[in-house]
Amino acid sequence: MSGTADIDVAAVRARYPEVFRHAGWRRWVLGAAAIAYLLYLGWLFDFARAFTGLPRVWVILRLMVDWTGFAQWDHAQLWQSMLETVAMAYLGTLLGLVFAVPLGFLGARNVIPRPVFRFLTRRVFDGFRGLDQLIWALVFVRAMGLGPIAGILAIAVVEIGTLAKLFSEAIENIDPKPIEGITSVGASKLAVLRYAYLPQVMPVMISQTLYSIESNSREATILGLVGAGGIGLRLSERIQINAWDEVAYIILLILVTVALIDAASRTLRLRLIGPAAR
Repeated sequence: MSGTADIDVAAVRARYPEVFRHAGWRRWVLGAAAIAYLLYLGWLFDFARAFTGLPRVWVILRLMVDWTGFAQWDHAQLWQSMLETVAMAYLGTLLGLVFAVPLGFLGARNVIPRPVFRFLTRRVFDGFRGLDQLIWALVFVRAMGLGPIAGILAIAVVEIGTLAKLFSEAIENIDPKPIEGITSVGASKLAVLRYAYLPQVMPVMISQTLYSIESNSREATILGLVGAGGIGLRLSERIQINAWDEVAYIILLILVTVALIDAASRTLRLRLIGPAAR
């Protein structure tokens, strides 16, 4: 027998007693510290309430599956709010895209070679996407009042930073040969951007924009909870009055809508981009 099986463990332990002794001692100390920290967190956050509240959870779940009053619900209002949420996601993403495309070119190393300008531009990206959409929604709701406009602007601000960063990275990774070819025939800078840069990054831009619309359809629901309109506002109203059957219906409506948007987004990617979408 060869390899590690030939090693005399007892001889090694006798030769290096400090290594084995400290390893075992440290392991026990770390394990005890981890258990003590978990117990402290359990006491700090009062995890016992998770067990005492289970009976109420079962009551809520039972109310959520009781749809005996389905015919009396205001379905027109709920569907209109759902369409409003989808429109918020679409318009917010589209508005962010309008500003993200030029900013993406300004933040690319192979378009603007000056490091100071590029550094400042990238920090602008970070400023837009550094705060969550929910925080921006609270700001715009405070400034403009309740309604979908606040949600649209909150989505747009975050998408400007997110899409601009993704676009600039895609532009930096394009093949330089088409740029060299078009430049060699005396084309203007605008023509180089149009015929050398844009065709190479267009699949990425389309794919990322479609994904953002899909993602923002979910985010717009959360924005409604803080007063930014849409189905989230209806969900918040039903939760406040304990209408748990309608809450379940709204959740199911959201899930179905997001699934449909996901399928439509994938179909569009395959049609517009072709094999690259796969």
